[in-house]
Formats: sequence, structure tokens, C-alpha cells
Amino acid sequence: MIHVFVGPTLPCDEPLLDHPTVRRRPPARHGDLFDTAIADTDTVVLIDGLYHQAPALRQKEILALLGRGVRVIGAASIGALRAAELWPYGMGGVGSVYRSYRNLEIVGDDEVAVGQDPATGQALTWPMVNCRYVINLAVTNRVLTGMQAPELLEALHAIYYPQRTFAAIRAMCHRHQAVAFADWISERRTHDPHFGDVKRADALSAIRAALHGPDPCGPVPGTLHTDSVYFPRWYNTFAVEYVDGLRLPTALRIAYQQLFAPDFPSLWEWHLDHLSRKPADGSQGMPLAERMLRLTGQETGRLPAHLVFRVPIDLRDTGTLARLLAHETGPDRKSIARYLAANDDARREIPGFTPEAVKTEQAVQTLVSLWRCEAHRLEYAAAARGFRSAAHAIETMKIFLIGFVNDQIFPQRPDVKESATDAH
Repeated sequence: MIHVFVGPTLPCDEPLLDHPTVRRRPPARHGDLFDTAIADTDTVVLIDGLYHQAPALRQKEILALLGRGVRVIGAASIGALRAAELWPYGMGGVGSVYRSYRNLEIVGDDEVAVGQDPATGQALTWPMVNCRYVINLAVTNRVLTGMQAPELLEALHAIYYPQRTFAAIRAMCHRHQAVAFADWISERRTHDPHFGDVKRADALSAIRAALHGPDPCGPVPGTLHTDSVYFPRWYNTFAVEYVDGLRLPTALRIAYQQLFAPDFPSLWEWHLDHLSRKPADGSQGMPLAERMLRLTGQETGRLPAHLVFRVPIDLRDTGTLARLLAHETGPDRKSIARYLAANDDARREIPGFTPEAVKTEQAVQTLVSLWRCEAHRLEYAAAARGFRSAAHAIETMKIFLIGFVNDQIFPQRPDVKESATDAH
């Protein structure tokens, strides 16, 4: 399968995107490459990406794909920029925009950025790479002089990219005595609506390369270092699985157990003991009780291990998932889906609603009731369930709170009988 992240460089009805092995996807954003639908033997063609209205795609996310064998090709827009940065690590680049970035003839993402219609996703402005191309072509065709070109190029570059419409370009041409150039572009665009669109040409070349070759990707180094303090956190945020026909964030499946399963503290202690016996760094393993005794001089009964070891949860480890979801049930998963749907309902009904806006006091009261502890013991109880802190547990509770409260208010609903609170 070839996953093409594109828009607005190519329209939805571009014939190449209808190829049976091509899956068209919207512009890439931070987290999209963690999608489990991208198999190790697939190809990703990265063309467009969001970066102003959403967090941009990180280089480490691409390296992670390359590290597991996915072929990654970049072109035209952010794909060309990322390919120029990552070609030594096996990412392929296609087209003139990629070559210009790699040769440092252009720098910065503003060279390929365009303003978009939020309703249709169509480009409303011209990117600088297209402006550079048509100006150079105009000099070759003696529409502009060699003296005019640098001044006009600088003037167009000074226009903020969401405002670089063709009307703005024409106005700037009038200001710099280049009306003939503006008329020339208009006349050429009348006969060819894609005239001067080097991003489009590069995008089509990249898809053809993915389909038929030649393969622009180089060899992937034996070891690609993708880990960092941030990467596991990104993975945890975007990990999603289909279970029982439900598309559920993996982190929330574990969070649900942490919050609602009465026996989760014993699971967490079992998890800590496993990590102590089989350290990931290859150091000497030992039972958790022995490690506690060596480290603190006290046994785990006197000083709980969960207060000493605040271990982050790494969802990339299948063993961790198996241990922490050992007691998960089908009704648990249905409750998660129902609670997330309740948040969606609240967003539609309450302008500006987010789970983070739920009152902290209400989340605290709910945790105190669920965990049967005093408010001043919340920090201890949260640590026993694997949370970094009580504040972390409170913020997590807010994600589920609207749906949980609905279950308490409307217990007569048939599906509530399968909820986690009934199951536990």
C-alpha cells in the first residue's frame, strides 16, 4: 500500500490518487505516522503537511518509519523539506523543490507554505517556490530583465504567505513596473491552469516513483536512533488499536484500568516487580523486594515501591500492555467508547468545551469516592496506580468524567449494565 499525504498540492480528483494501491490521506500532522495502518512493507509519500494550525510532523517520526522498513519518499512541500533533512538516513527525495532544499538554494518552510480554504482545502495563494520558477522562466523568455528579477523576487518574498494571492502578486508587479510579467502569467494560466506549479509537478513525480520507480530512497543505516525523552510520549499519545470493533486510544485503555479497576494497585506492583527482574537496560535483575532493600534499606512493605519508582508507561512494549491490561473486559472497552462519545456530545452542545475545562474539584471528589481514600491521601493512591502524581490522575479523570457522571445519572440505560463500575 502507498500512503500519500497530500492536499492542497494535488486535488482529490487527481487520477493518480485513484490507483488501487494508493491510499490518499490528508496533509500530515504530528502523530499521523504512528498509525498502525502503515505496515512495515508499505510506502509513504509525504507531500503536504500542516504546521501552522497543528503541530508539525517531527523528523523522529519519519526516522521511526524508516527504522522498521517503511519506504518514505518526500516531495513538493514539507515532504521535500524533510527529505532534504533526512536523505542520509534513507528517506528519498523527488523533484526540483527537494533539490533546491538539499542544495541550500532555499531554506525555511515559508518557501512552500500556502494559505488554504478551510472549507475545501484548496490553495488560495502562491508559494515562493512557484514564484521563483516563473520569475526565472520570465527572464529566460525576456519578459523580465535580469535587473528586475531580484527586486521583484524580494518583494514577493516579503508578502506574508497567507496573503500571497495572485491579486497581491499582480499588485506588486504594478508597483515594480512589471505589468508585462503579470499579464504574461495570466495569459499562460489561461491556457494551462497549472502553469508554474512546480509543487504539483514534483508531487506527481513522487507518486509515479512510488508506483513505478525509479526508487529515490537510499539504504537505511543499520541503526536509526529514534528514541528521546519525547518519542515515547508521542507514541503513547497517538497509539490506537481496534478492539471488539472499537477504535480506542491505547493510553486511555490503560488509564481506564488505573482509574476504575479496584485491583489495579496489585497489577502495578506486579509490573514493577517484572521491570525489576528484567531491566530493559540489561543491568542485573532482581526481585523488587530485594532491590528496595538494597536501595533504601527497607522492605517494600514498610516503604511502598510505587513511591520510590515512578516508572513511565511505554506502550511500545507489548509485555507492558499485556500486564497492565490483564484484567480488562469487553464492558470496560464499551465504557471507554461511551465516555469518549459523551465528550464529543458535550463539544457539540457546549461551545468551547474541552475535558480539561471540567472542574478540578469534581474530579478530585470522584477519585476520592472511587478509591475510597481521604483527599490528603490522593497522592499516595495515585502513585499506587502508576500515575506520575495526583495532578496527573486528576487530569486523566477529567477525560472520563462527563461519561462517568452520565452513567450515574441514567442507570436505567441498558448499556450502563455493562459499564466498568458495574463490572468491578
